[in-house]
Amino acid sequence: MGGNVRAVVQRVSQAKVDVAGQTVGAIQQGLCVLLSVGQGDGETDLRYIVDKIAGLRIFADGDGKMNWDVTQVSGAILLISQFTLHGDVRRGKRPGFTDAMAPDAARVWVDRCADALRAQGIEVAQGIFGADMQVSLTNDGPVTILLDSHKTF
Repeated sequence: MGGNVRAVVQRVSQAKVDVAGQTVGAIQQGLCVLLSVGQGDGETDLRYIVDKIAGLRIFADGDGKMNWDVTQVSGAILLISQFTLHGDVRRGKRPGFTDAMAPDAARVWVDRCADALRAQGIEVAQGIFGADMQVSLTNDGPVTILLDSHKTF
């Protein structure tokens, strides 16, 4: 396994992340993205996940249909690194994380993802990599989409 980036994308009316009792990132309407980078992820994975996140048509258009992406509603993204999305529980009940990218490399990768989203004109707030974070949000809909750069779901 490994070699794939995973994301849980939630359409939100607001989201924030606190570290040590201080808000370090907050958005109003937009997307809360929990992102996990796998061993061996590369440029293709980065382009895939950025294009999918930026282009997800999960916001209501004028007719109430999910046709608009985050840019069309002037939304923002709260991007949270969450290596536990690579937790493997196929053998037993305690997750193994061997498929997750090593922290130093993953930190660079997550920042590159945020920069690539910003380059598309999207406001991006982030948590603090490796910190004990408390994420709170209001899932609008609720709408939640799972992404995997190897398209396994």
